[in-house]
Amino acid sequence: MDRQEEVQDNPTSWVATHIRRYVASDGGQGHDFNGFPTLLITTRGRKTGALRRTALIYGRDGDRYVVVASNGAAAQNPNWYANLVAEPEVRVQVRAERFTASACTASAEERPRLWELMAGIFPMYDTYAAKAPRQIPVVILAPH
Repeated sequence: MDRQEEVQDNPTSWVATHIRRYVASDGGQGHDFNGFPTLLITTRGRKTGALRRTALIYGRDGDRYVVVASNGAAAQNPNWYANLVAEPEVRVQVRAERFTASACTASAEERPRLWELMAGIFPMYDTYAAKAPRQIPVVILAPH
């Protein structure tokens, strides 16, 4: 990913505001969002090729980062997830640290443990899972 390319932030107003604060403060404002740790992830749009950035709650699994493609309890996965499935190289910002990572969906063997990790951080994931008509993906971000 070319660091000079323009990045389009999540179009949801409150998320875009959160992202701008996060970027401007190197995560000093925004990493802890309503008591939850957040990171910024930038994916390449699978249809447009444009860079897309959003903020996500995350957990740690050793040197890897874990995020959940909940999209609330919507019937479809979020666009960022579809983008990283099509192009698994992503950019990540955690506080002031910026790095590239390889993204993959957790295997059936790893998913239960990682789901428990993430639901421990953000208990609403269990509520979303009970309502969603799909299995919510858990995504592993492995820094390069």
